[in-house]
Amino acid sequence: MSTRERRIRITVNGQPREIEVETRKTLADALREDLGLTGTHLGCEHGVCGACTVLLDGRPARSCLLLAVQADGHEVQTVESLGTPEDLHPIQRAFTEHHALQCGFCTPGILMSTLWFLRETPRPSREEIREMLSGHLCRCTGYLQILDAIEAASRSLAESGT
Repeated sequence: MSTRERRIRITVNGQPREIEVETRKTLADALREDLGLTGTHLGCEHGVCGACTVLLDGRPARSCLLLAVQADGHEVQTVESLGTPEDLHPIQRAFTEHHALQCGFCTPGILMSTLWFLRETPRPSREEIREMLSGHLCRCTGYLQILDAIEAASRSLAESGT
């Protein structure tokens, strides 16, 4: 291991992982390249679009702006943790039912922000949802379907008690 590399330990989607990364490698690149978790997307790589949003210790973080070494000792949750095609998470189900994704590029980041947001604000107003979404850029849906999906997901989660 060179001085430009460092071994880090992170918990990703509930699984302890240990990887060797260059000290300048972003968390997004480490997730994608070293751990094979390609659900985290890279868009602008400036933290503006939100496509790379993951949860770091339970809070939204732009993984394109974080170095992987900064996540050492922390918990990271990616979109892969939500559900499977056979067993969708209620948020994923709502996005599907409300046609809130088209190209799907921004979707992983929005799903992760929504997961955090609905934990913090279980019954949000439409305005609160709009404010949360202001950190994400979507070029396909015009946001109306996304707003509808998040409202539906909040109702579903409240009804199920999760």
